[in-house]
Amino acid sequence: MDAELEREFDRVVGAEQRIEPRDWMPDGYRKTLIRQIAQHAHSEIIGMQPEANWISRAPSLRRKAILLAKVQDEAGHGLYLYAATETLGADREDLTRKLVEGRQKYSSIFNYPTLNFADVGVIGWLVDGAAIVNQVPLCRTSYGPYARAMIRICKEESFHQRQGYELLMTMMRGTEAQRRMVQDAVDRWWWPSLMMFGPPDAESSNTAQSMAWRIKRHTNDELRQKFVDMTVPQADALGVTLPDPELRWNADRGHHDFGEIDWTEFWQVVGGNGPCSRQRIEHRRAAHDDGAWVREAAAAYAHRQTDREAIA
Repeated sequence: MDAELEREFDRVVGAEQRIEPRDWMPDGYRKTLIRQIAQHAHSEIIGMQPEANWISRAPSLRRKAILLAKVQDEAGHGLYLYAATETLGADREDLTRKLVEGRQKYSSIFNYPTLNFADVGVIGWLVDGAAIVNQVPLCRTSYGPYARAMIRICKEESFHQRQGYELLMTMMRGTEAQRRMVQDAVDRWWWPSLMMFGPPDAESSNTAQSMAWRIKRHTNDELRQKFVDMTVPQADALGVTLPDPELRWNADRGHHDFGEIDWTEFWQVVGGNGPCSRQRIEHRRAAHDDGAWVREAAAAYAHRQTDREAIA
């Protein structure tokens, strides 16, 4: 019976159709999805912290409103994704516990500090830009709830990138001090943005199977190359220099060559030793603990409503 079910699963995936929550799926497929979607959800929630730090210090009411809206969007993305893991049988409380205990990961990019307001724009341009390159193919991932969630998420992330780029354009038309702030932020965020796509293909233990299951559509290195090619002309238009002396167009390949990423730094940050790793987790743990009474009240209200409906 399992062999027959597996053949049907392979047929559906091979035909570029969707696997839905009630469909049979291999245990490995389910576990891979829970790991990937949970990591994605954690990244959205943790990713609120670096920018939320600047809401109270935004230079104008317009910038404050934009930043508030963006941070609110990220919270919504996390909720969509946690809901997608629940369709796979995961428990949201358990996933959060694993995160704060260091047993699940989130994107390494959010372990870097935001030192000035230009960082807000560079996060929108580079970090959200890298997220778009990584996530647009997930709109065609083989698991239905994940794919459908990604459609809305990618639309909003595209808006975030445009917001960030517009902020940087405004600053680059400003004072010399503002232009220096932008260049400094680009210098600090460029390499961590390239790390967002994960380890090189030769060191990525999950890529081959995820691609066979149509969870992923492209390898880490393919997506990284696409991001570099997309970003170079944007940097030229913005008037900033990307901090890579080896970055140049290769006519033979039809792509930009770029320098070697510091993978030692990447693995250090992934392992919880980034500049803000401890701060991010401690803040998330405190927020989760402080919100316990809200979750308890919501659960009590839901139980009361169920009892009332049963009596009626």
